[in-house]
This record gives sequence, structure tokens and C-alpha cells, in this order.
Amino acid sequence: MSRLAIDDCVRASVEQYFKDLHGAQPVALHEIFIAAAERPLLEVVLRQAEGNQSKAAAWLGINRNTLRRKLLDHKLTE
Repeated sequence: MSRLAIDDCVRASVEQYFKDLHGAQPVALHEIFIAAAERPLLEVVLRQAEGNQSKAAAWLGINRNTLRRKLLDHKLTE
């Protein structure tokens, strides 16, 4: 999937979110969407890396310690 395809998926999700609000004012959109995207991203990348956190961190372009902290934050590891 290209970057444009991912952008289109995110754009569609944000548009749907606003429709679902039915005119209500959104709050903390950045936090909501980053958290919503980050957890499945971590799950899929870690699975594709067959649980290898060093490989997953490299694929994500982040430090392994940062990955471990994010996994803890999202309760994806102990």
C-alpha cells in the first residue's frame, strides 16, 4: 500500500468521525487518532517481525526502548 493509499484511509476515517459527531465539537482529536492508529500499527509490525522487537523497531524507525515503552503503554506486553 502506498503512502497515498494510507493517507486516503486516514482521511476517510477522519471524515467519518466528523459525520458521526453530528455537529458536536470534537475534543483531543490528535490524541484520539494517534492512539487509534498506533496500537494496530504496533500489533501488525510486531507480528510481521515474528515478535522480534529489534526488527520491529528498525522497521518503525524508532529506538527499541521506545518500542518497548509504547508496547507497555498499549498493554501489548508485560
